[in-house]
Amino acid sequence: MEKEKREGEAERLIETGNVVTAGKGGRLHCLSIIGQVEGHYLLGDNQKTTKYEHILPLLMAIEESEEVDGLLVLLNTMGGDVEAGLAIAEMIASMTKPTVSLVLGGGHSIGIPLAVAAKRSFIVPSATMTVHPVRINGLVIGVTQSFNHFRAMQGRITRFICEHSSIDEQTLSRLLVNSDDMAGDVGSILDGEEAVRVGLIDAVGGLSDAIAALKEMKEANA
Repeated sequence: MEKEKREGEAERLIETGNVVTAGKGGRLHCLSIIGQVEGHYLLGDNQKTTKYEHILPLLMAIEESEEVDGLLVLLNTMGGDVEAGLAIAEMIASMTKPTVSLVLGGGHSIGIPLAVAAKRSFIVPSATMTVHPVRINGLVIGVTQSFNHFRAMQGRITRFICEHSSIDEQTLSRLLVNSDDMAGDVGSILDGEEAVRVGLIDAVGGLSDAIAALKEMKEANA
């Protein structure tokens, strides 16, 4: 039985990038959100993706499980489907269990709501976060209704970020329309310390800091 359990955990790690660990901090579920967040449309086989239809029920199972004491979300994502990413972020934000996010490499675009959704957020010094307005691929009908839809979608993302981090709406809006950082585009690229300074992320730190924060929250809830 023990061998089958280990094999099952290894298979889950290979397939989904998820693993449950047991240590001094309790039983922690590590969830990886990497590559591009895949939404309603399938992406190519040569792209690394995080499928939201896998993540949503997994988050529900973590919240209900008596064997999991906290959730660590590892982020290295280029962004992806806006509705799918926001759905995952809302699920994480509504969890009652201790949650911590750690940005490694990048937490770009819709990865920003995913990072701030946790109760505590960390970013390594070398990681970056790209803040830019909502983008839509494919055919867009250039009418007032389309622009109103983009504006409303951006408004939902902005509200979520401001409600779950320390950044204010004025600062975030300035970062969104900055024309100095990105060639041929608007937005801002923030490194770890800059992301903390503007209030997007709580602290610069690494894996040990994230685990320590989870342990601290677990003990506070005991």
